[in-house]
Amino acid sequence: MSGDRELIERFLEMLTAEAGAARNTILAYRTDLEQASALLADGLTAADQAAIARVAEEWMPLARSTVARKSAALRRFFAFLQEEGFRADDPGKALPRPGGARPLPKVLDRGDVDRLFTEIDRRLAAEHPPLADIRLSALIELLYGSGLRATELVSLPRGAIASDRPFIILKGKGGRERLVPISDRARAAVARWRALVPSSQPWLFPSGKKHLSRVRLFQIVKALAAAAGVPPDRVGPHGLRHAFATHLLEGGADLRALQAMLGHADIATTQIYTHVDSRRLVELVNARHPLADETPGRR
Repeated sequence: MSGDRELIERFLEMLTAEAGAARNTILAYRTDLEQASALLADGLTAADQAAIARVAEEWMPLARSTVARKSAALRRFFAFLQEEGFRADDPGKALPRPGGARPLPKVLDRGDVDRLFTEIDRRLAAEHPPLADIRLSALIELLYGSGLRATELVSLPRGAIASDRPFIILKGKGGRERLVPISDRARAAVARWRALVPSSQPWLFPSGKKHLSRVRLFQIVKALAAAAGVPPDRVGPHGLRHAFATHLLEGGADLRALQAMLGHADIATTQIYTHVDSRRLVELVNARHPLADETPGRR
C-alpha cells in the first residue's frame, strides 16, 4: 500500500483538477483504490492482469453497480499510470464490465408526498413549532420542490435563496452550473427558517461547526416518512428528487428542461430518473393521438 499511496494521490489530484470530478466521486475512488491495493501483496501499481483478475473475483458477491464503479476507478487509474509513464502496459483489460439495465429508483406517488406534507403542516400548526420542524419544512420543500441533490441541499450558503428571486444557480457534479427554480412555497419555508439562523452562520442548514450532513438528512427524511405513515424504505432524499422529476414529467414538463434542472450531463440519465407509469402512457395515446376521436369506419 505504501508504494501505491503517492500515485493514488496524484491520480485523484488529476481527476479533481483536470476532469472536475465531484467530491463524492473522489472519495469513492479513493476507497476503491485503497481497498484493491490492500488485497495485493505487491501493491496495485505493479499488479499484472492475473493479479487484477483475482481482485475482480473478490468483487463477485457485490452489487453490479458497485462492481461497475470499482472497475471504472481501477481502469482510469491504470490508464493514468500508462499515460504518465509509470508503467508500459495497462492491466485494466482484466477488469469486469458489468452491463444490463440500470434499476429505476423507487417511485413515490402523489398520495405519499401529500402524506409527508400533511404531517409537516400538522407540526407547523402548533402555537410554537420546534425549530427542527421549521427546518424540516424548508428541507422537504427544497428536495421535492426543486429536485436538489442531498449534497447540494445541505451545503447551501445561508444567503443562497433570496425571497425575491425565484431561482438559484448551483454548481453540481463535475463543476457544472445550472439554474434551479425555487417555488414560492419553498422560498417562504426557507425565509421562515433563515430568520432563525444566526447571521454569523455561513450555512443555511448549520450543524455544529459545519453544515448538516447527508447522513443526518437521510435520517430526518426517514423519520418524517415513519411519522406520516409512509413506508420509510420508500422514502429518502434521492427518492424526493426522483418524485420531483417524475411528477413534473407527468404534468407535461419537457425532458430537456428536466435534464437542465436536474443537472444531468446525459439525457439518458434523465430518462431513467423520470420513469412514467405505463398506464399514463396508454391514457396519453388514447387522449392525445390525432385519431383518438375517430371511430372505426369514419375515414
